[in-house]
Amino acid sequence: MQFMGSVFALAITAIFVQNFVLSRFLGLCPYIGVSKKLDSAIGMGMAVVFVMTLASAISWLIQTYLLNRFGLGYLQTIAFILTIAALVQFVEMVIQKTAPALYKSLGVYLPLITTNCAVLGVSILNISEGFNFLGAVLNGLFAGLGFTLVLVAMAGIRERLEQAEVPQAMKGMPIAFIVAGCMALAFLGFSGFKI
Repeated sequence: MQFMGSVFALAITAIFVQNFVLSRFLGLCPYIGVSKKLDSAIGMGMAVVFVMTLASAISWLIQTYLLNRFGLGYLQTIAFILTIAALVQFVEMVIQKTAPALYKSLGVYLPLITTNCAVLGVSILNISEGFNFLGAVLNGLFAGLGFTLVLVAMAGIRERLEQAEVPQAMKGMPIAFIVAGCMALAFLGFSGFKI
């Protein structure tokens, strides 16, 4: 029972309290760029969840059994980026084969997962926080779900704003940045939780 409680606490923390986009301000490029349409946001979110989860697992293994064992800790960033790049290539090929319309709608943002600092951030955070293998995988999964949550919420709001009467000077990016700031303030309310 204590295990389920710690998993629940990790989920709430990663999704709401320490959300990578709204609390740590990582991964803002796809957050703003892909959040125009709900379909694209869901597809990008699922791709990021997959990559974050696998990158967390593989980077933990690389750090533990390769870099730490041979005293190569200074290569951590390079090793993690190469791992993430390989995973993104795999995801890109799968999406291109199975969902060409989604692949086309994601455009340049799909390969940009490679340089998405949220994916690299969760991999490095797993090591610096001292998570074990299961904790690292679960933290990657929940961080990806938190990323997806805010991406889908932003896309839904932006789709609604397309039909709203917004002053001409505020249309497009200005209103998107205001909404992003308001969402960050709303998620800041979760930071008072003690889990």
